[in-house]
Amino acid sequence: MQIGDAAREAGTTTRALRYYEQQGLLSPGRTGRGYRQYDQASVRRVRNIRELLALGFTIDDVRTFADLLDQELPARFALADDSGRCDTAMRVAQERVAALEERISHLTHLRDRLHQRLG
Repeated sequence: MQIGDAAREAGTTTRALRYYEQQGLLSPGRTGRGYRQYDQASVRRVRNIRELLALGFTIDDVRTFADLLDQELPARFALADDSGRCDTAMRVAQERVAALEERISHLTHLRDRLHQRLG
C-alpha cells in the first residue's frame, strides 16, 4: 500500500511515516517508480511506535525497542531473550514507568491543592 493508505491504517500522518523513516525506525520498500510501499508489518510497526511515544517514550527510547516493533509488544516482552536486548528494553520501560508514576504523583498533589483552594 502507498504512504497515504498506510498512514490512515496506522492512525497517523504521512509526515509521521517519513519522520520515522528518517529516524531509522521504518524502512518501507519502493515501487519501480520510487514511491514508498508499505505492508501490514509496517503498519503494525508504526502502531507500536505510536503506542510507545504515547506512553511517554522518546524516539531514542523507541530505537531501543527496534527489534521488538514488528511484534505485539506485550507478548514480546514476555519472551526470554539471551542477547540482552530484551533486558535493555525492559530497563528503559521500567524507567519510563517510574517517571510516569512520579508525574502522576505530582499532578495528583497539584489537583488536591486546587480542590482545597476551591473549597
